[in-house]
Amino acid sequence: MLFKNLFLSALMIIGTLAMVSCEDDAETVTETIDSSLPTGELTVQRQGTFVDQNNKSTAGMVQVGTDQDGDAFLRFGGDFTTDLATGTVTIYFSTSDVLMRDAGAGNPDAKLVGAVQGTGEDFFKLSSAPESKFTHIILWCESVGIPFGNAELQ
Repeated sequence: MLFKNLFLSALMIIGTLAMVSCEDDAETVTETIDSSLPTGELTVQRQGTFVDQNNKSTAGMVQVGTDQDGDAFLRFGGDFTTDLATGTVTIYFSTSDVLMRDAGAGNPDAKLVGAVQGTGEDFFKLSSAPESKFTHIILWCESVGIPFGNAELQ
């Protein structure tokens, strides 16, 4: 019986050592690059300042530009603020300060960018630089169907 207990104890120690020695001690570090942020400095092509609509506390700077890799971005400045900046307010490029959508015609006067996720600085990577016909950014609340603000891009 003593021999059996010693044998099992030795087997457990050897098994434990084998498992510990087989572990890779090298730590793997994975760096994730956020593709929604510009690489290097943003070269600004157009910019504007938000004008509040419907008393929604909308204010701040907005810019359209490209990074050092040539990728297009929309940037909200650190001073950006609006009510309900929790994903319910959508961002559009527009041909005027009034959102005009025509689903039957493919919405030629508006281009959806994304949703406001918070106040302060934020970047939105664009598939391409917006056409020059898009002269404004409009913040639109779909749930109540009203604009929260707009900015003319110059």
